[in-house]
Parts: sequence; structure tokens; C-alpha cells
Amino acid sequence: MLVQVNSSAILGVDAYTVEVEVDIAQGMPSFTIVGLPDAAVQESRERVRAAIRNTGHEFPTNKRITINLAPADIKKVGPIYDLPIAIGILSASGQLPGDLLPDTMIVGELSLDGSVRCADGILPMALCAKETEKKHFIVPEQNIREAAVVDGISAYPVAALSDVISLLTDIDSSRPASTGLSSFTLDQPEYDVDFADVKGQAHVKRALEVAAAGGHNLLMAGPPGSGKTMLARRIPTILPPMSLDEALETTKLFSVSGKLRTGIPLITVRPFRSPHHTISGAGLCGGGSFPRPGEVSLAHHGVLFLDELPEFKRDVLEILRQPLEDGYVSISRAAGSLSFPAAVMLVASMNPCPCGFFGDTQKSCSCTPAMIQKYMRRISGPLLDRIDIHIEVPRLKDEELLSHPSGESSAAIRERVKAARKIQQERFAAEPGNIYCNANMNARMIRKYCHPGEDVKELLRAAVSQLNLSARAYDRILKLARTIADLEGLEDIALSHVAEAVQYRSMDRKLWG
Repeated sequence: MLVQVNSSAILGVDAYTVEVEVDIAQGMPSFTIVGLPDAAVQESRERVRAAIRNTGHEFPTNKRITINLAPADIKKVGPIYDLPIAIGILSASGQLPGDLLPDTMIVGELSLDGSVRCADGILPMALCAKETEKKHFIVPEQNIREAAVVDGISAYPVAALSDVISLLTDIDSSRPASTGLSSFTLDQPEYDVDFADVKGQAHVKRALEVAAAGGHNLLMAGPPGSGKTMLARRIPTILPPMSLDEALETTKLFSVSGKLRTGIPLITVRPFRSPHHTISGAGLCGGGSFPRPGEVSLAHHGVLFLDELPEFKRDVLEILRQPLEDGYVSISRAAGSLSFPAAVMLVASMNPCPCGFFGDTQKSCSCTPAMIQKYMRRISGPLLDRIDIHIEVPRLKDEELLSHPSGESSAAIRERVKAARKIQQERFAAEPGNIYCNANMNARMIRKYCHPGEDVKELLRAAVSQLNLSARAYDRILKLARTIADLEGLEDIALSHVAEAVQYRSMDRKLWG
């Protein structure tokens, strides 16, 4: 007898339907799984056999069992097909009615005693079930809150194989979980840190406000202990709240990576990722034999903080050039190509020299000019061009260090950032694609929305000539000036806006040139 059970699998960051076809026929006893299964899927045979027997049901030992996972040209990875395979065998052997199977999607890993373990990627699978018009979605009970986020589909939690059998026998007696996206609030969350705690550094806080208002990349350079990491960790507190689309995209990435924490079905806080400088290229931008998102994708719609930037391997940093420019990561393998979203705000910090005290007013630098140049050149010019703001973070003076913090709170700064972002959203509402902020503007949009006057053009000519700026740096100056004008609520870019934007580009020529 042939039975088909609907399941799902992850390809990149999205899910697709997998048809688990179970055929039980007369012949030499065997249990075969086809359809490009990996080792974990092949081992499903032993888990399914033991789970069926240990829940008091009969496993057809004297039959020829063939399992096909369609589409057969895509590799199937992981143990999430255990549960649909077991249900298919029970239905094909006449121990379970199959009336509900065409309208049901089932995922889950089985233990030998028949209990169901949690799975990764449940949110995109639930969205896939909704798109393919399935009525029921059966998931492990640990994943039910994640599945219930999606409206328009009935999600049922199961703790064991016996629960699935009872559910498919009499589904009317069970109530599906109900959460829905409407139950989530996307207001600004509470943070443990605040800009009101920061002493001094007024010019740095201004640069961080401009960066947050336009989604611009930022590099801070200064001696050890000047507060670079402390400032970076406060950047999420001034970013605007996530939209529903942003929350869904970010949650999908965490879900397929297995990093979605239990009890948090939807990520409503902008992510802040801070990988160590020993990270590999695959760890930073994604990859592997079965590609998974890297740190740059896990920071999607949030902040990717690279502390001690020159300490990262140069080849790892160069991989960042494409996602910083395009907003996504492309991973190519012999079997095909995948893309992961990576619209991040890059924040990096570094010392100005190997010892850290080059230019410091209190401690003398022990590095030679050659050592300093070698250290600075660990960061390539093309990567530096993709960082919009370069700001020096000096050591606090003694009176600033001993004084009481008196700066603005994150809430006050955030209101100005939200107002600027609202202007940008209205500006880009008619533009194709996902344009969230000024940093996402392409060359056509820069020409359309950035109109410098003659006096501004004269200043830009002088900056390009004297600072030897590239065409990319010129475009980023215009984007920065557009953001500074938005913070002031002005339609036209003034001379003061470009002057401020230019001084944010001067540090790379001071240190690298």
C-alpha cells in the first residue's frame, strides 16, 4: 500500500514541502530510504522501528518498506523526517487512518521510546505550510509557540508518537495552539544599558546618532579603555523598533540556525552580534557542506560589532565586502547557490597602533612608524571605503572621568533617530525592493534624492581632491549628508551637512594615507 505524508525541509532561509512516500509491499524484508538522504536520515530506520514498537504498535518486519523523499534531487538533512516516516508506515500498514494526511504537514525527530524531540526551522516551515494551503501543522511541543506565530494555520503540539496517532484519529477533540502575529508588541524594548551612563565623548555620540539614523557603517579608533566597546553596545538602544517584516526575517534566520531561544517565538529586539576575532570565514558569512547563516546574517536588521578589527584575518574581512555592499550573502556550491539576507549596520573598533597609544595624550607610543603602517594596512582600502563613518575616540580627561554622567538618554536620541527614519521610509516608499534607510540607496537614488548646491559641490570637489577619495567614498559622503539633513528635518542638503559628513571620512586618510 502507498501512502504520502507531507513534511518540510529548509533550503537557505526558506522552507519547501517534502513528500514522504511510504510503500509497503510483499517481497524480501527490507527498509530502504531514497531521495538523497544524508546519514542522519538513513539512521531514521532504527529510530522509527524502535519508536513504533515501544509505543505498542506493530512494525511490519516481513514486508518490503520503501521510503521516498521527494523532490529526490535535493539533499535531505537531519532527523526531522522520523515522525512523518513513522506515521506513513503506520498508515500504510492499516494501523492509522490516512484521511487527514493530505491536509497535514508533520515534522519531528523521534526518540527510541517514541517521544518527539524539538526541531530547527519551524517558523519557515509553518509559513510554507500556510503557503501550500495545509490545514494542520503537527510539531514537537517545544516548538509550538514558534509555529503558532503564523496566522491561518492550525498548529498542534505533540510530545510523543502516540499523541500524533490520537490526533490523526480524532482531531476534532484537540484544540490547536493560537498565538498569531497580532499578539506581539513591537514597541521599543527595555535595555540594561543607556547612553545617559556615558561620560563625555559628545562628538562620538553625535556620530553614533548619525549612523543609527541612516543605518551607516561606523569605525571607532582609540586607545584601550576609551569606551569603544561600551559605546557600541549602546547602539541598539537608539535604533527604532523593528517592523513586523523585519522581525519575521530575523526570526527565520535564528530559527534555521538553531539559535532561537526556547520561549521566544518571535525576535522583537534588534540583534547585536559580536563574534571573536578568531572566527572563520564560514562562521562570519555562512557556509559549510550544508550552508547555514553566519554571524553577518544573524545580525540582519541589527548591529554586527567587530571588536579589534585588525586582529581579524584579512581574508575573513574581505568576505564582508559583498554583503556590506549588497545586503545579502551569496554562497555557491556544486549543487547550487544560496542567498542569506545580511542588511546589517557594521560597527567596528580598533586601536590606532599595535601598542594602542599612538596619538594618546597621556601615554607614549612604543611602536615604530613601520609597525604602525603595517598594523593599519591589515584593513584594506576597499573595505574601509564601505565604512561610512570613521571617528576617533580619545581617552577621557581626568575631570570627565571623575564627573557625574550628564548626557542625553537613549530614549531622547532614539526619538530623533525615529523621526529621521520616518522621513526616509516615506521617501523610499515608492522605490522597488526593501529600502529601509539612506545607507541602502543605490547610485540612481543618490542622484534623485541628494541635490547639492553650487557651494556644496565646491566643497565636495575640494574634499575629493585633497583627501584623494574614491567614487564610493564620494557617494557615501552624500548619503551621510542626506542623513544629517533628515535629522534636522530639512529637504535640501546644506554646506554644514556636507562639511560634517566629510570630517567623518578624514580619519582613514590620516591613519592610512
